[in-house]
Amino acid sequence: MKMRSSWSYSISRRLTLMNMLVSGVALLLACVTFFAYDRVSLKETMVNNLSIEAQIIASNSISALVFNDAEAAESTLAALKASSNITAAAIYTAKGSEFAKYSGQDPRAAASIDASPYRACASRPAIPEGKARAYSFAGDQLTLARRVIFEGKPVGIVCIQSDLKALDARVKRFVSMGAVILAVSLLAALLISGRLKRSVSEPIIQLASVALAVSREKNYAVRAAPAGKSGELATLIGAFNEMLEQIQERDVALQTARDQLELRVQERTAQLAAANKELEAFSYSVSHDLRAPLRHIDGFSMILMQKYGPTLDATAQQYLKRVRDGAKHMGHLVDDLLNMARIGRQELVVRPSSLNQMVQGTIADLKSECEGRQIDWQIANLPDMKCDPGLMKVVFTNLLSNAVKYTRRTEHAVIEVGRLSENGSTIIFIRDNGAGFEQEYAHKLFGVFQRLHRAEEFEGTGVGLATVQRIIQKHGGRIWAEGKVNQGATFLFTVVPLEVKA
Repeated sequence: MKMRSSWSYSISRRLTLMNMLVSGVALLLACVTFFAYDRVSLKETMVNNLSIEAQIIASNSISALVFNDAEAAESTLAALKASSNITAAAIYTAKGSEFAKYSGQDPRAAASIDASPYRACASRPAIPEGKARAYSFAGDQLTLARRVIFEGKPVGIVCIQSDLKALDARVKRFVSMGAVILAVSLLAALLISGRLKRSVSEPIIQLASVALAVSREKNYAVRAAPAGKSGELATLIGAFNEMLEQIQERDVALQTARDQLELRVQERTAQLAAANKELEAFSYSVSHDLRAPLRHIDGFSMILMQKYGPTLDATAQQYLKRVRDGAKHMGHLVDDLLNMARIGRQELVVRPSSLNQMVQGTIADLKSECEGRQIDWQIANLPDMKCDPGLMKVVFTNLLSNAVKYTRRTEHAVIEVGRLSENGSTIIFIRDNGAGFEQEYAHKLFGVFQRLHRAEEFEGTGVGLATVQRIIQKHGGRIWAEGKVNQGATFLFTVVPLEVKA
């Protein structure tokens, strides 16, 4: 089973674990230190006690060694029966020969010593020169050797061996006592942590709950309960509540500004809509009213030319012709303005339409303008889309008519209609290899009455591309142009597919 990370615990549980861990580690270190100190002290005590006993045996064995009385020496060693920890003892002569021995109270130890006399003391620690004693810990035995001095000269050596049962018993008692102290201390730490967490973890938990509620519900009106009047927690909660209050005030101010801005936008939009409507109505009325006097000028000038033309000299006839041409051009301008104004007021009638059929129909309509010319039409497969087919036909008519017009002086005219894809959008383009234009003036192409060529070179009113732009914008798209002088022009536009109204 996968272990749960401590970082996923609640802060209350982490504080409890931290307190218990710190308390346990501190107690464990204290116990280990005290145990080590006590063990060292006990060993020194054992060595000192054993040294005293060896000193007593040595003092009582001087006469036996001097007079070579082994029985007296063994009687002296027999006094060690009073010490239950003594397992073996022996007295050696100054030359290292055995003199007397003691087998202790344990029969098994006695049998061991009888089988191999002084085996335990045979490996006694060597006494350094100038020292009176030496000792060593080996296995579960402490062995101590002491010189027997008589009149300033060594006459023998006393070796006593003691078990370490007292040390082992002390260790067992200490471990048991340490375990009990550690358990009681951890239990006390657990109880104290339970009380302390109410003042530390509960305010943090409550603060976290409020922060989570604010994040999820975006409700900045809630506040965290204060945790006292001073301290880090009180400061933290106070700062958090102050931050919520500032955010709430900022939201109110933003909402007020947003409401005012929306109101102003609505007012300005309504004013602009009214102004546009008035402007379109005015433009339509002016254009419509201009048609009547233009018809009169054209009609009467035609009558004048038919009835009195032969009587007029050449200059008068030329003036009269210029009057009629001007009237016709003015008539075209008025018609184009009326069409553009009509498109501005016209509601879109959206339905699925085939752009291929529109292009082919437009080319067929331009057949009369293409008579006597060689034009290479390169038409790609265009998509079907939802649009106003009547207005979209106007777009293709204007753009293809322009392509035909501006390739009029090109020996081998090529007009291409294709499609591109960019960022998921479909781009339709019409490209020709005609007169082209200077790219720096491309932005003027879509202005009303804006022309980049003289009327003597290419006829036109300068309203067609403005009309095309208005139609594309009504479909949610955009149009732009690229070109170079005498290297052709490319008109590109995007159209957002519209929903068909039921």
